[in-house]
Amino acid sequence: MVNKKNRGDWMTTLLEQAQSMQASLTQWRQYLHQNPETGYEEYNTSRFVQEKLKESGYEPYVIAKTGVVALIDSGNPGPTVGLRADMDALPIQDEKTTSYASNTPGKAHLCGHDGHTTMLLGAAKLLKDNPPKQGRVKLIFQPAEEALFGARTMIEDGVLENPEIDVMAGLHVNPDYPVGQVTCAQKEACAAADFFDLEVIGKGGHAAQPHKAADPISVAAEVISSLQQVVSRQVNPLSPTVLTVGQIHGGSANNAIAPRVSIGGTVRTLDPEVRDSIEAKMESIIKGITQGFGMDYRFHYQYFYPPLVNDEDLLPSVEQAVNNVFGPGKFSVIPPSMGGEDFSFYAEKIPAIFFRLGVRNEEKEAIYPLHHPQFDLDEDALPYGSATLTQWALSMTEDLRKYK
Repeated sequence: MVNKKNRGDWMTTLLEQAQSMQASLTQWRQYLHQNPETGYEEYNTSRFVQEKLKESGYEPYVIAKTGVVALIDSGNPGPTVGLRADMDALPIQDEKTTSYASNTPGKAHLCGHDGHTTMLLGAAKLLKDNPPKQGRVKLIFQPAEEALFGARTMIEDGVLENPEIDVMAGLHVNPDYPVGQVTCAQKEACAAADFFDLEVIGKGGHAAQPHKAADPISVAAEVISSLQQVVSRQVNPLSPTVLTVGQIHGGSANNAIAPRVSIGGTVRTLDPEVRDSIEAKMESIIKGITQGFGMDYRFHYQYFYPPLVNDEDLLPSVEQAVNNVFGPGKFSVIPPSMGGEDFSFYAEKIPAIFFRLGVRNEEKEAIYPLHHPQFDLDEDALPYGSATLTQWALSMTEDLRKYK
């Protein structure tokens, strides 16, 4: 591994090469930002990615409907290293007033996936200019990360095979940290993200005669309040858990008792044993309250993304890559996020690591959190992402002791 004094080596010049691509990276990201596509509808995005990969000398192919994969092979024995970027946008209206704001009503890149795609395209160019001496690097542009199981579909369609990927990395933008900073969780990086739907079934009637009806709104309020006891009183406080009711719908008139109320929400857990216990605990409370008031219910619990668990042995490799690209003092280990991320499906199958790149810049108003209608990122961060992905991949292809 090169060190700071060997600034002429390829590992220490990747950032300079990436920064020379700043204009192209910015143009690519802004084009993607203006033309967002949601999960499994990323046809234009897929064509754009394929076009840029071909310009860099790759022969990309399509899997999982709109996903794109490309390979650079040294021709020498060694490990296969995977790099993943997600491509889909969110079904949220873009409220920015920038020249590159979304042109598609109700859809916008408000989670940074346009930046992820751009940075991996930049890494693809850097890898062609600095090819691995042994092994291979597989570039994975994934559709449908936002609650549509894109990673799982890519795996089912064989993305981890032919050639078999030995180790993998994913990068996500982080609006809480400034450009030039990289963060990573040591083990658990993201929580399991599960969802539930509940219908409290009562009996409608006139608001002036509640004794002749069965009011599901008042019972739903009792259920919502009591469900919070699952986390506060039935789960070990050392096992981070979140239970959030995100929506409630019921009633159509101020002077009528509604016949039913619909409730929806999410549960986030880091501990697999806690995750497995939550559904039963919730239903026990729901059943007791609704039946106690002579009502019925329908409860549907959906297991979505498993927790994203980083391979702890890979943490030093990310720190070293950041040190080589950014210089010392730019990498930090942070606690896990309770957000969900479908990169977890890859991490269940192979050694994998998920890290975050700072994109915050208050002067450029890149200050809003992910999924906010005004989310934006400082495009000066794009070369840092491309260089870091390239550096890490090349380093991994040379570590034959562990990942061959």
